[in-house]
Amino acid sequence: MVSLHIKKIIKAALAEDIGTGDITTEATVSLEKRGRALAIAKGDFVVAGLNVFEAVFHVLDKDIHVKKIITDGNRAKKGDIIAEVTGSLSGILQAERVALNLFQRMCGIATLTAKYVEAVRNKKAKILDTRKTVPGLRVLDKMAVRIGGGTNHRTGLYDGVLIKDNHIEAAGGITAAVKAQRKRLSHHLKIEVETKNIRDVKEALKCGADVIMLDNMTLDAMKKAVDVVAGRALLEASGNVNLERVAQIAATGVDFISVGELTHSVRAADISLKVKGR
Repeated sequence: MVSLHIKKIIKAALAEDIGTGDITTEATVSLEKRGRALAIAKGDFVVAGLNVFEAVFHVLDKDIHVKKIITDGNRAKKGDIIAEVTGSLSGILQAERVALNLFQRMCGIATLTAKYVEAVRNKKAKILDTRKTVPGLRVLDKMAVRIGGGTNHRTGLYDGVLIKDNHIEAAGGITAAVKAQRKRLSHHLKIEVETKNIRDVKEALKCGADVIMLDNMTLDAMKKAVDVVAGRALLEASGNVNLERVAQIAATGVDFISVGELTHSVRAADISLKVKGR
């Protein structure tokens, strides 16, 4: 089962793709013809989003059945059959592209996330996603991050406080921005503040920030920030993060590492859907 929100995403995607009708399928496949198709891995990756893949077919035709062979969070290797889809061939062909588009992207996100999580496996730092997601697909992008072993940062502007450089500039400084936030903040929300240098870190700590983001700081500056804060706030490293240096960043002692790459420029997994039999 998927949420109503996800069903709305699927319906919009199907409407975009099918429009007034699939003129190719309508001419070549009778509505009565039934059959099966196999989702086959064309590379190695972490499977993520099988429920979404299944839901695309169900939204189009509730009688199409999807048998899941490799479940979310497990790895598929090239040539593996991930799922078997049976039912109306017309329905299967009309839903194919949307189902694969969403599924392949989620698998790609989960796979990249898993690589980052493995790279910091022996450190305390957690890998976070960001809001750098495809508009309209954030719920799916963030679901894929979780399946890959990562941790979701705030979902949007409404469920978490992150005072960034432009907020600080507009408010007149870190202290002013934090004070303004405290006046209207629900007490169950933490305040995170973006900082550029150790002076900013000290100011954010002094005015009671719960989480301090270390934005594009050097490894030495991050280590110094860890020493300065000494556990009185949580620290998040952000900016210029890649697989080559994420372990070094984690070794500084930060609590979180946010990685925009997880969702903003991920490479989709390669999956094909092949109809079997005539």
